Amino acid sequence: MQFDTWIFYLAAAAGLSLSPGPNGLLALTHGALYGRRTTLFTIVGGALGFVLIIALSMFGIGALVKSSIVWLTVLKWLGGAYLVWLGVQVWRAPPIATMEPGCRPSQAQPWSLFRQGALSAATNPKGLLFFSAFLPQFIDPGRSLATQFAVMAASFVVVESLTEYMLASAANRIRPWLVRVGRRFNRVCGGVFAAIGLALPLRA
Repeated sequence: MQFDTWIFYLAAAAGLSLSPGPNGLLALTHGALYGRRTTLFTIVGGALGFVLIIALSMFGIGALVKSSIVWLTVLKWLGGAYLVWLGVQVWRAPPIATMEPGCRPSQAQPWSLFRQGALSAATNPKGLLFFSAFLPQFIDPGRSLATQFAVMAASFVVVESLTEYMLASAANRIRPWLVRVGRRFNRVCGGVFAAIGLALPLRA
């Protein structure tokens, strides 16, 4: 990949990371509930999920999904169902007011946070379809596809992880306000997750 092409790709990746999405919202929610350090498990899981969908997109699976209405529909419903389930879990989470600073509730097991981050990224059909259309614009057929995959995946993951970490840090700083609103914050975030999950299968 040429350096100027990489710079353009990096700018596009930054724009994508800054746009609202399930993983950014998840990092914000977990940052408020568990703190930025614990949320690193969520962020690392999301990074793995994004590497997976970038690999699928670059190596042809994205094109297959786009050409098959059956697989596209299945993927939309699976991704939507998971986001609805995640929204229910956030809705039911203990209010921040009941947690001592620095403590981790039972729901904040590292593997659970990692899994939520990974599945939120990997089961989002919008991400798979976007990358399958977006990445080919930057692929040089005369160069190693594996090398280009490594560069593109690493660049996006770094930008996305930094963005999510900033969101988690900001949420932790506004914790005093979140303590006052208590369970309402959980219900709003849970409702947004569920709304996204319900909307995904219904999109054309």
